[in-house]
Amino acid sequence: MKTFKEQILEGIPAELPQVKPYDSEVNHAPRRKDILTEDEKVLALKNALRYFPERHHKVLAREFAEELRLYGRIYMYRFRPEYDIFARPIDEYPARSVKAAAIMAMIQNNLDPRVAQHPHELIIYGGNGAIFQNWAQYRLVMQYLATMTDEQTLVMYSGHPLGLFPSHKDAPRVVVTNGMVVPNYSRPDDWERFNALGVSQYGQMTAGSYMYIGPQGIVHGTTITVMNAARKVLGGKVDDRSGLLFVTAGLGGMSGAQPKAGNIAGVVSVTAEINPMAAEKRYSQGWVDELHDNLDELVPRIRRAVASKEVVSLAYVGNVVDLWERLADEGMKVDLGSDQTSLHNPWAGGYYPVGLTLEESKRMMSEDPELFKEAVRASLRRHVAAINRLAERGMYFFDYGNAFLLESSRAGADVLRPDGKFRYPSYVQDIMGPMYFDYGFGPFRWVCMSEKPEDLAKSDALAVKVLTEMAASAPSEIAGQMRDNIRWIEEAGRNHLVVGSQARILYVDCEGRTRIALAFNDAIRSGEISAPIVLGRDHHDVSGTDSPYRETSNIYDGSQFTADMAVQNVIGDGFRGATWVSVHNGGGVGWGEVINGGFGMVIDGSEDSDRHIREMLFWDVNNGIARRSWARNKGARFAIEREMERTLGLRVTLPNIADEELVKDALK
Repeated sequence: MKTFKEQILEGIPAELPQVKPYDSEVNHAPRRKDILTEDEKVLALKNALRYFPERHHKVLAREFAEELRLYGRIYMYRFRPEYDIFARPIDEYPARSVKAAAIMAMIQNNLDPRVAQHPHELIIYGGNGAIFQNWAQYRLVMQYLATMTDEQTLVMYSGHPLGLFPSHKDAPRVVVTNGMVVPNYSRPDDWERFNALGVSQYGQMTAGSYMYIGPQGIVHGTTITVMNAARKVLGGKVDDRSGLLFVTAGLGGMSGAQPKAGNIAGVVSVTAEINPMAAEKRYSQGWVDELHDNLDELVPRIRRAVASKEVVSLAYVGNVVDLWERLADEGMKVDLGSDQTSLHNPWAGGYYPVGLTLEESKRMMSEDPELFKEAVRASLRRHVAAINRLAERGMYFFDYGNAFLLESSRAGADVLRPDGKFRYPSYVQDIMGPMYFDYGFGPFRWVCMSEKPEDLAKSDALAVKVLTEMAASAPSEIAGQMRDNIRWIEEAGRNHLVVGSQARILYVDCEGRTRIALAFNDAIRSGEISAPIVLGRDHHDVSGTDSPYRETSNIYDGSQFTADMAVQNVIGDGFRGATWVSVHNGGGVGWGEVINGGFGMVIDGSEDSDRHIREMLFWDVNNGIARRSWARNKGARFAIEREMERTLGLRVTLPNIADEELVKDALK
């Protein structure tokens, strides 16, 4: 068999590899609905065959037609590589560019079976968050990255590598777009059709931008959210969260962070998950403490855990609606409630309706999609009704940005107030927006390209040192955020957060990101850290995402439905030193509901890396703070004025505040 490097350099093999058996032990994506017309199916096959010489078309046409019939997509399973996919140390990749080698490692980390939700279908998380549409694209991309130089840029159209184009060393090595369709064609069925045709994909956020780091990628934000939601329940007077009960749903992709976050926050958590494979995966990885599939056993276990103030994460392997209704019927006191089912994707595996088994749901969604839609809507109405009963008894419920409230309202659930607004807040409205995003705090992350745990430990120590120095003089407005972040990073190693690559996430502001990154670059230069580091962030950040029901839900000037910020962010990152940039339609709350973007930056100890860190990270955060300030957000106004005082050359347009009574009087 050819070596790993030989297979990478080969790209798409000249001769057809052997057909691979369907592995029933792997968590597979659900069968997609049969949405294409007969003429469109012809087009889908012709599109797929473009990757292969004509002499293979007779064999592959029949094979791809069968995949389209069975799965609703053409994944090209035959072309899955023989080697195991995981993030290797950077020097194990064949490459002419160190930066390109780092991108190869990040791609392979996304597809690592420990990390990816449906690895054989190239789905990373969220039910439909894809890195590529098929395995031919993967093979071509890896070959391009292995052979490119630092004076070329790889252009990616929704998983398809358009090609290598001449550029220069300060240009991005890769520019990614995902799902960027003409706005009028951005409905869920449009995604189904374009994806089945092989011309577009839903890149989620970090799935299609090569920046997913497993459930750790969301666990810090989830921990912050749970901790501050608990502070609301406790009235902010005490910070003892022991014995509080947090109930939610989802263990598949990013949602798998919830039980770990509950443990770190010090509460009793119960997370429902309909898919036994997903639940078992998180249990085997140590991200949830106990699995239960019987409510008669689980409910007494919850009562004992709350009474004894255990810090424990319990998973219910079953339908979340059954769980909520049982808790409401039992009169259980639930302190915190949320949901992380993939309701951005309600009709194609993101939400499974109560009353149907997992397999029954999968069959119905492909064979009778209209009946499945009605089953989902009916389930959401019951789901919300049970939550409402518990909320009336004092539960603090928040939408976790997965389109739960949006889709529930569309289903006719009792989730709206008389004024037409949602009866429950988004977690961004109540917590992340005013406390974190407005001040520039967001999900900064880094990945050690040596894949050595000792390098990650050294980077943690450097981050603690920087934050401790900053906290000594931090203004009161951000002192609490600094304390929470120091506690987080000090305990990160003990919390065993790594799944896949040696990565870390930390909510920190512009000054913190810059100082930490410069400290890393110094350590690489001196040899203290043995290999380059990739810097990045979740798209779910200060500037990276325009999403009116999540990231920009605490913007109230009417601009929450515009997308200038996210698009400007990607453009600005691209010419300030990012190694790769991406912009996506869809992510978190669904196709057509959000525009988001991200970046990756390889730092290697060079002076160029110092310059890129200072220039790009500054823009990447302050673009969003300036926009939030213009929306009259008080925290953002404070943050941008503070930044203008210390940064030469920064001049931001500030809003004048109109008296509301004067304005109303003028309209009489």
